[in-house]
Amino acid sequence: MPRFDFDVFAEGGVIRESKIREAFAQIDWEVYRDKAVHIQGCSPVVIPTWAYLMAAANLSQVARKITFGEDSHPMPIFSRPDQE
Repeated sequence: MPRFDFDVFAEGGVIRESKIREAFAQIDWEVYRDKAVHIQGCSPVVIPTWAYLMAAANLSQVARKITFGEDSHPMPIFSRPDQE
């Protein structure tokens, strides 16, 4: 399952809205198309709630399923209904 990890977006241990918006605009979200994606919950960096919401909003447009939290106990937060 692909992981979405916020640590790569931190600058000096801080997540800044302007920088994350720029970074999200550059991400090829299609790589997550029809996949189950896990948004990592723990990080040495403090992740603002709005950053998780932005990631989930973008991923929900393409991913089949999104989970959040610890790898050992992922919490489902989005699941696309089966399209028959």
